[in-house]
Amino acid sequence: MKNLKISFIVIVLLTFFIHAEKMEAASGQTYEVGANILHVREDPAGDATIIGLLNKGDKLTAFGEQYGWVQTYYGGSTAWVAKHHLIPTDSAVTTASSDQAATTKASESTTAGQITVTAPSVNIRSGPSLDHAVIAGSVQGETFNTISASGDWINIKLPNGDTGWIAAWLTSSSGTQTANMASTSETATETGTTQVASASTEQVQSSANGSLSGFNIVLDAGHGGKDPGAIGLSGVHEKDLVHQTTNTIAQVLRNYGATVIETRTSDYYLSLDERANLSNAYDTDAFISIHYNSFPIVSVQGINTFYYSDAGYQLGKHVHSNLSSTVPLTNRGLGQTGYKVLRNTDAPAILLELGFITNPYDLSVIQTADYQQTVAESIAQGLLNYFH
Repeated sequence: MKNLKISFIVIVLLTFFIHAEKMEAASGQTYEVGANILHVREDPAGDATIIGLLNKGDKLTAFGEQYGWVQTYYGGSTAWVAKHHLIPTDSAVTTASSDQAATTKASESTTAGQITVTAPSVNIRSGPSLDHAVIAGSVQGETFNTISASGDWINIKLPNGDTGWIAAWLTSSSGTQTANMASTSETATETGTTQVASASTEQVQSSANGSLSGFNIVLDAGHGGKDPGAIGLSGVHEKDLVHQTTNTIAQVLRNYGATVIETRTSDYYLSLDERANLSNAYDTDAFISIHYNSFPIVSVQGINTFYYSDAGYQLGKHVHSNLSSTVPLTNRGLGQTGYKVLRNTDAPAILLELGFITNPYDLSVIQTADYQQTVAESIAQGLLNYFH
């Protein structure tokens, strides 16, 4: 009996040391992001709150691992990312070909099934990246048979028999496909075709009833997280004001029937490329980036609207016309500029500077709920004029 107890204690100790060694090995390991876009989450779960994004090639250091999730730091706080999108940097080169073969094999064995579109409207592209051409569109609830996967992109079969690629992060898995699910899939994809047609019809109908129903608007709250943007009088941070304003605009546009996608919904950092990529992943009808201005000379004041492309100009002139005629701030005009977020966004895009937080009068107006509501209503009216 005594020997049995000793054996049990030895086994427990060995298990502990093996586990500790494994955790220590995970701690301090450096990884490279292998997916095009990788969500950073608050907790180790697929439905946990997204607090940021990483791009392909970004590096991170792990200090823990749990159920296929790696713990790291993001923006000064602990965060979690899915391990299967990470490549250990010490073996990224030597095992690249074998990893690729393993990934391909895994894709062939695990991606045969169905996915359902979870975003309001998503582009289907000719290849597995945002650089490939858009060949079709899909809407929320539409289901597709899957063929294979590459990184964060899924190869799907379209209703007409063609194939295309869709962003995996805008879909959910429907499980493994079986033979008796084929007819269900065909019905779902036929319904999807009808839904796409309905969305187009809805846009035509919205022209008549003065709503924004059927239109996808991306609202981009500038700055965030480690990037405060401009710092105004009394230490006001631009990132906080634009977040508040964007929330108001989003609510008003939704009241008009628009589908609103916000690039950030809380205080976290996104690069300009990430903002443009998020917009390009959707079938976006208009992209609007919200900002407040600053200048060393406190007397400088007023609002500006900026665009880059001809399509952006058409959008900008309608929105700016309504803004400048309704808000009680100086009209500084509509201008063309090469801001990266405007250049890299496929949809008609504008950037609004809604006043100077370094000017006492502008700031006193900007911070009122009335001003932010007026801005939101003016943007909505500008969009109505633009689309109709």
